[in-house]
Amino acid sequence: MYFCALSYALLYIFNREKEKEIISNSPPNIILIFADDMGYGDIQSYNSASQIPTPNLNNLAKDGMRFDDAHSNSSVCSPSRYGILTGRYAWRTHLKSSVLSEPDNNKPLIRPDRLTLADMLKNFNYQTAAIGKWHLGIEWKNNEEGMADYSQPFLTGPNDVGFDYSFIIPVSLDMIPYAYYKNHKPIKEVTDKHPFRKFPRYIREGPMAKDFYHEKVLDNFTEKALDYIQEQSKYPPPFFLYFALTAPHKPVWPAERFQGSTTKGPYADFIVQIDWTVGQILQALERNQIDKNTLVIFTSDNGSFMLRVSADQEYPFEKAESRESFYSRHVGKSQKDHAADSEVHGYHQHIHDANYIWRGTKGDIWEGGHRVPFIVRWPGIIEGGTMSKQTISITDIMATLADIMGYSLNEDEGKDSFSFLPLLLGDVSKITRAPVIHHSSRGMFAIREGKWKMIFGNGSGGRQIPEGQPWEKPYHLFNLEIDPSETTNVIDQYPEVAKYLSERLDKIRMGKSSK
Repeated sequence: MYFCALSYALLYIFNREKEKEIISNSPPNIILIFADDMGYGDIQSYNSASQIPTPNLNNLAKDGMRFDDAHSNSSVCSPSRYGILTGRYAWRTHLKSSVLSEPDNNKPLIRPDRLTLADMLKNFNYQTAAIGKWHLGIEWKNNEEGMADYSQPFLTGPNDVGFDYSFIIPVSLDMIPYAYYKNHKPIKEVTDKHPFRKFPRYIREGPMAKDFYHEKVLDNFTEKALDYIQEQSKYPPPFFLYFALTAPHKPVWPAERFQGSTTKGPYADFIVQIDWTVGQILQALERNQIDKNTLVIFTSDNGSFMLRVSADQEYPFEKAESRESFYSRHVGKSQKDHAADSEVHGYHQHIHDANYIWRGTKGDIWEGGHRVPFIVRWPGIIEGGTMSKQTISITDIMATLADIMGYSLNEDEGKDSFSFLPLLLGDVSKITRAPVIHHSSRGMFAIREGKWKMIFGNGSGGRQIPEGQPWEKPYHLFNLEIDPSETTNVIDQYPEVAKYLSERLDKIRMGKSSK
């Protein structure tokens, strides 16, 4: 038995060193596809009961590794975007809750001296590009009234944090300004104004560029991404493409050719368009003969905003609010779902479960707020059709890519990032990382280690009832191994576990992340 174990270990070490040699001789192109508000249950390879077709994402999982216990570092988008690009939790910045909005959009969240994925990869001769939604703060020029002038090039943005090329919208597609910016310069003058629209095509009233059409944005970004891939495939240096989708975030407005492509409403049609978009990227890699040397990562910034509409909820309502009041606030008294009425923010569970079995939605500290799809494909390196149950965070991408490049992160770089490269190379043993920290839209913390998850607040910390408050008791402790839907608080039964996790959270919050 000892000889077999030793032989296996030596073989693994040999294979890993061989693979590292291959990587160093031919570093891969890297494409990071970051969906906006796409739930764990929106992909059929994660949710076999889903009736929304996602063949391209299914094939991506079939050809790569699917992570079943991956998490965004926040349950809303600005902090998640900070986390994925810097390998740090966003609550270490001035953003302690919610997302960037006016006037905070004038304050870039990433410091100019903060290492980003793009900065790191440029050290290895990578060409770098950011295409899609930014929402990490932009420093605008002001007009004579002291207000942001959206028709002028902005002062700081993606090109100041490592990206050679950028083609973006500044914030979410429902937030002003509605305009494209290429390398910090507006494509068109921002002289029009878009009126308010309600869900599903929810759009805030505000300034808009000429000829800007919300339903064409995802297609336009896809076209830019395809052009970039084709152009970069002509040259020897590898490239890093951060492709931040604008969907299925509100406005839920798929391109015209996808409208009605399902019988489940515009949200489902939008999922179909996202899948098509991923397919276009994968086809472009194959068409340009660079698919064998391209590492593709697909994930989401948080869970879906779509609620469950059901007469029988998975967990009880608090006595403080009746079921009727809840529906009135969130999905309407009719109890119709999105498939029957597109204005409803939710599905009957037998129709579609955007966040799968996980409790809660976008914004919440519950699993549905931050447990996200996470798929990695790397032909010849990652064995296809594999799956990992290791708990990881999207912040771990920084340390993983650093490991691939042979780059040693210093103490202040990627502080909350831990490499999962051994998993990609076939080591099924658990990686060494600190507990994963979760954070909600209202600034509520949770910590996850192994089967245990502890929430430091008395509610969802987001949208679900009761919303609760951070640091107000009763706190919640769940054993996710036997209670994945977080139905039973066992904090009174396991005080020693609660004490241990409290100490671990304090250590990580107040210092560095146990590296």
